[in-house]
Amino acid sequence: MQNIALQLDSSGIHSTLNNTVTSLIEQITPELPHTSFVTDLAFIMIIGAVVTLAFFKIKQPLIIGYLFAGMLIGPLSPFWAWVLPEGGPSTDGGVVGILSDISALNLFAEIGVILLLFVIGIEFPYAKIRSIGRVAIGVGTIGLFSTLGVIFYTASMLGMQFMDALFIAAALSISSTAIIVKLLEETGRIRKESSILILGILIVEDVIAVILISSLQSIALVGTVSIESIIAVVAVAVILIVGTFTVGTRVIPLLIDRVAAAEHREILLLSVLGVCFGYALLANIVGLSVAIGAFLAGVLVAESKSAEVAKLLSSPIKDMFVAIFFISVGALMDVSQLENYIFVAIALIAVATGMKFGGNLIGNFIFRQKRGKALRSAFTLAAPRGEFSIVIVKVGVDMGVVSSFLFPLIGIISIVTAFLSPFLMKAGDKIIPAVEKKENV
Repeated sequence: MQNIALQLDSSGIHSTLNNTVTSLIEQITPELPHTSFVTDLAFIMIIGAVVTLAFFKIKQPLIIGYLFAGMLIGPLSPFWAWVLPEGGPSTDGGVVGILSDISALNLFAEIGVILLLFVIGIEFPYAKIRSIGRVAIGVGTIGLFSTLGVIFYTASMLGMQFMDALFIAAALSISSTAIIVKLLEETGRIRKESSILILGILIVEDVIAVILISSLQSIALVGTVSIESIIAVVAVAVILIVGTFTVGTRVIPLLIDRVAAAEHREILLLSVLGVCFGYALLANIVGLSVAIGAFLAGVLVAESKSAEVAKLLSSPIKDMFVAIFFISVGALMDVSQLENYIFVAIALIAVATGMKFGGNLIGNFIFRQKRGKALRSAFTLAAPRGEFSIVIVKVGVDMGVVSSFLFPLIGIISIVTAFLSPFLMKAGDKIIPAVEKKENV
């Protein structure tokens, strides 16, 4: 009798919550269907603001608040799947949730990444980039491929098939540019010398990521690596970068300064955003990452006399879209799958984080970087996996060459590593001063 009473109470609570939430949604948007992007954006902004304020009050990085907010309101959140009635608001895939237009969220999220890298690029004029070019290429390559090799071996030992192990290894060998840059910005470290090296390594990894995607597609289709496609991607990247630092630095900054001479902020904002998205489009057309194009656009703007004004004008827009990016990443994570892959995820996170730390540290020592600088870059790059990791696995799933469980697995790993990142950076802050003191003795 007691069990029956409990079941009745539970069903009554569930029914009451269903009716309350449905009524609330209908009252908020009487003339708008819940499937509209406007409604989704309203929920993102309101709940995102509340959650991130809470995280700010408890002195946690805002990026964790964004991810947590996304996990709360996403269509894959177990909470909303329980509260909302069946047949209520759902995604195109039929999953019940409070957010519905995921494709539109992804579009706005991509805009967030472009604007984030553009504003960060303004912090790094050409002279700074040139000073770390060779080191960034060497350290980035060593850290990435050493991590890829060890993760591939580990995944194989865990029982994964060849293609599953290859794709997950490639995905987990690349650090998340968006997450790391946001953390550096939040903690006020973006102008430090070690951050210049970190950003250089991230740009190198983004170029390698594009090559990896092309190579994995080739392996999946014909069973061999296309050397021609790898050479083509590297050649295009070199041409774009060299062209930016030779022709671009002589043309774009002068044009921006002429626009700034009109002393009209709206025209200047439109002009610098035109450079940003134009360069991102150019990079996309030639087969590179839009993030690379946006960063290079920022470097060009940094060469102008109006760089600081351009940064101040574009930062508020960037903040809005970056928030949408991280909340949408959290919203797409199927945390209900955690119990199915918990042990595999823990093993891969441990190996990926440890190898990324070790690989970058070894690369820094090979290129004779100071211990403090080497450790700071290793701690920062060790954990976060994100945008490229998800893209690589999605390519394999869409092609049908890897197991479908890899997508929720990489989602879980991305969320966990994003949460780990700020704590690793704080650990580095405690260890690095002691190491630097010994080095100077």
